[in-house]
Amino acid sequence: MDGMAVEQEASPTPPAVVHDPAATVATGEDQAAQRRRELMLVLMLASVQFTSIVDFMVVMPLGPELERVLGLNEAQFGRVVAAYTVAAGLAGFAASFVMDRFGRKSAFLTLYAGFLLGTLLCGLAWSYPTLVAARLATGTFGGILGGLALAIVGDVVPESRRGWATGMLMTAFAVASVVGVPVGLDLGLRFGWQAPFLVLAALGTPILFVAMRVLPPLRGHIHRGEPVSLARKTVEMFGHANHLRAFALTVAVMFGGFTVIPFISVYLVRNAGISQSQLKWIFVSGGVLTLFGAPLIGRAADHFGKLPVFRVVASAAMVMLIAITNLPHVSILVAASVFGLLMLCNAGRMVPAMAMITASVEPSKRGGFMSANAAVQHLAAGVAADFAGSWILGKAADGSLLHFDRVGYFAAACTLGSLWLAGRLRPAKATRPSSEVQSAPSV
Repeated sequence: MDGMAVEQEASPTPPAVVHDPAATVATGEDQAAQRRRELMLVLMLASVQFTSIVDFMVVMPLGPELERVLGLNEAQFGRVVAAYTVAAGLAGFAASFVMDRFGRKSAFLTLYAGFLLGTLLCGLAWSYPTLVAARLATGTFGGILGGLALAIVGDVVPESRRGWATGMLMTAFAVASVVGVPVGLDLGLRFGWQAPFLVLAALGTPILFVAMRVLPPLRGHIHRGEPVSLARKTVEMFGHANHLRAFALTVAVMFGGFTVIPFISVYLVRNAGISQSQLKWIFVSGGVLTLFGAPLIGRAADHFGKLPVFRVVASAAMVMLIAITNLPHVSILVAASVFGLLMLCNAGRMVPAMAMITASVEPSKRGGFMSANAAVQHLAAGVAADFAGSWILGKAADGSLLHFDRVGYFAAACTLGSLWLAGRLRPAKATRPSSEVQSAPSV
């Protein structure tokens, strides 16, 4: 008993647990500062997306002006539009093999500087050959920016907030539709078709300097060791089962949209009785709904899960695809409502889809993979539009489109396939986001 008592007396008293309010406050302040840095980074990336999307989209409504001033025929104008997509696709595939050798910051700044230079060259072009060359240069750099932006989001933003961040990036398309393209078209008609490209280059320059400030180096994905051969990288990129499922999902989503979207304007005017002057309000409705709806869908994906939200929004997109490709003569209100809901569903399904695709790749391979995925997106969009226009659609004697309903059913079938493919996609091993963002300076 005495020994036991001595032993008990000798035992040290466990220290009392003391809660330090200051430490709790500091942790909360660190989290708030991290959220602010993430917000600044995402807003900068969305601004870059805005300029690249307007640059890509504004060429199409400028077609009549380009044909009048430069004397282009329809085939030449088609090549002007296709030059960007083809260059983006080829550059994306090439970049997929080398992108992960560089820090995300240096790669992003180089690509955006090249994109702004290409946009400036578009504004300085004076003939058909020089314009095609400028569009090739712009697509070479600009086509990779979207994939790299998603890779940066995947590196910096935790999985729990990645749907929100992806939704913010998707709002760039909405703002471009509502503000960028109408303003750019107005500038082109007032001051010449070169004006919107010159203005975009001027607007993008300060964004480039902001990117220099807010982007962390993000070099944690770079492996130090023996260089990997091109053959091995090809096998790692395109031989991985999960990568192939991600590419297949991207193709299915693109075919579920771009077999229909490029022909909606023509169908509404020739078949649904909408005047050409009313088209701008149709596109504004789609942009406004996407602007407010895409972030909400992103937050829902974070809360309820990416896959369930994707399945709900993609199913709604199937309904809207069939609805808009079967529209009879309708009022502007009905046409704007159907088109707006389709654009919301189309952009909305991309939010969880791209979040799932980003999470399916290891961080060390994410930059290259997202570049390849961006290439797949561009090429799939081009093939989808060409397939619908060449193999399904026809033109009646009065100029109206024939078989657009068949295009809608085909797009709905592709969307149905994407529901199955999304369920087959698997996330890569969970990793913490790079801590480098914590040391990124704030503006």
